[in-house]
Amino acid sequence: MKGIEMTVKATSENREADPEAGRRKAKKGLFGVISRRPITSFFVLAFSLSWLAWTPYVLSRSGMGILDFDFPSLLGTTQLVGMMPGAYLGPILSAFLVTAIADGRPGIREWLGRFGRWRVSWVWYAAVLAGVPSVLTVAGVLMTGGQGVQAPPLTILLAYLPLLAIQLITTGLAEEPGWRDFALPRLQPRFGALGANLILGPVWGFWHLPLFLTSWGGWPDVQVTDVLEFVAMASAISVVMTWVFNKTNQSLPVQMLLHASINTYASLVWTATIPGADHDFVTRGVLLASGAAAFLSVILTRGRLGWHGPAFGALRDRG
Repeated sequence: MKGIEMTVKATSENREADPEAGRRKAKKGLFGVISRRPITSFFVLAFSLSWLAWTPYVLSRSGMGILDFDFPSLLGTTQLVGMMPGAYLGPILSAFLVTAIADGRPGIREWLGRFGRWRVSWVWYAAVLAGVPSVLTVAGVLMTGGQGVQAPPLTILLAYLPLLAIQLITTGLAEEPGWRDFALPRLQPRFGALGANLILGPVWGFWHLPLFLTSWGGWPDVQVTDVLEFVAMASAISVVMTWVFNKTNQSLPVQMLLHASINTYASLVWTATIPGADHDFVTRGVLLASGAAAFLSVILTRGRLGWHGPAFGALRDRG
């Protein structure tokens, strides 16, 4: 009896020391599954919500044309109305829901806390705002051999910052609270810096898969290689963003700015300064630039990418 009493007492003490663990264990049903496997639950929920919301856009005339309707044009494109609801319903909403279920209010406070980490060294903001255009410009020149490349017209320069702001509150806000604010901090301690990106990079890339059946992805002129190149590009960008994330004390505003800067320059400046800069050119150009940046990040940090732990952890999913 004494041994049983000691076991019960020890269990009770452990629960008092870690009330969150006891709360997770007490949950049953769907909430219990989400609490025990938050990472897997987040990925499944993000894909499901986004893909479901994108279905009308895929079936519309902006996509496969199965249904005879189109989305209204906003700022000269149907993508904002057709794509953004699915983007907001996916990563950011899924991250909020899973965090609330798995970690409760303390988890929500921690998750939201990274939104407010904008007080980082000005060097990082300068590096993103100047570094992204510089690296992508070099990549564009290398890809074209400098043939036909011209300076951006004044109208493009004037439109750059407003479009960057739009990208911040659309793509940046919709995606980064999920991929970098929720998933990366949970993956890195378990799998290491590079190990986390072996998971997160491809998942992030394949999340865009239905969009290849729309004008966003160049439909109907889409090949399997286009998808694979995009996934490789997303994986390379993910490595660079992980390094920046870790070096800026996990600042979400810097991550959003980095993501928005890549999208803005590639979609606005390249198309105005490089003849024939179509969807394939943009993907391959960003792949070249981000691949080189990812390679240097890995070499210079010995694979740690600013993470204090190892490059690789135990490569198995417990979450």
